[in-house]
Amino acid sequence: MKLQFTKMHSLGNDFIVIDDRSAKLVKLPRLAKDLCSRRFGIGADQLLLLGRSGSADFKMRIFNADGSEVEMCGNGIRCLGKYIWDNKLKAQSSKLKTQMLSIETLAGTKHLEKTGELIKVDMGKPIFEPEKIPVKISSKGINKSEVRDTKYAVRIKNHPLQIADRTFKITCVSMGNPHAVIVVNDVDSFPVHSCGPLIEGHRLFPKRTNVEFIQRINSRNIKMRVWERGAGETTACGTGASASAVASSLLGLTGRRVTVHLPGGKLLIEWSGKDDHVYMTGDAVKVFEGCIEIT
Repeated sequence: MKLQFTKMHSLGNDFIVIDDRSAKLVKLPRLAKDLCSRRFGIGADQLLLLGRSGSADFKMRIFNADGSEVEMCGNGIRCLGKYIWDNKLKAQSSKLKTQMLSIETLAGTKHLEKTGELIKVDMGKPIFEPEKIPVKISSKGINKSEVRDTKYAVRIKNHPLQIADRTFKITCVSMGNPHAVIVVNDVDSFPVHSCGPLIEGHRLFPKRTNVEFIQRINSRNIKMRVWERGAGETTACGTGASASAVASSLLGLTGRRVTVHLPGGKLLIEWSGKDDHVYMTGDAVKVFEGCIEIT
């Protein structure tokens, strides 16, 4: 079977995009592992499948390079939006809007907007309740200094996590998928590759977690490196940048509008004080199109 694909990236976080509106593809975890392999396949951090939706313009399914399906990908959804706009695709039940787009994901329906050459995504409200992130910490198990806020309910903020001989202070947020944010002094020299997988798979996180290591530059800028669940360290992560901006605001390091500097480039994140939604603005780039034979 010959399969048409488009290779895309945002800030170096790269994706294989396939139009599967006919729903012909099967054994998707294996397909993702095969296609995302950088030595034996096309090579990518994730596989993105475009599908039909009964509640939005389109649907997106996301599979990591290890074959696991995940709820949401901020950089990926911008790439899928560009793919839809570039190919002038139309939703089954409505005409494609020139500047606006809705995409169904496992984390809910997300809304995209063109802003010049960039794409802005409404990432929705951050989630702080431990059972919804999820994190295996009951409300009773959270330190009093972390706990209560009448607006944001229970929060896991600077919670100590023991890993081998180190103690990390984690701030946990869900942006439709789980994140543990850790503030460090020097993110460039931090051992992400040794610490990231230990935290990702810790028993505290029943669905594993994405891990963000951040460094404050000033009240409007942070640097970030990310260990993505199921993909390892990537050059950028949209949901991770969103979670990090929220965490840095909660910790009093920055305001609610933050530029997140990643190895692959910059994302503008705004945690709105009006509706509590997180808005992410960044690029999306088409690299090449191709055809691969699969069995």
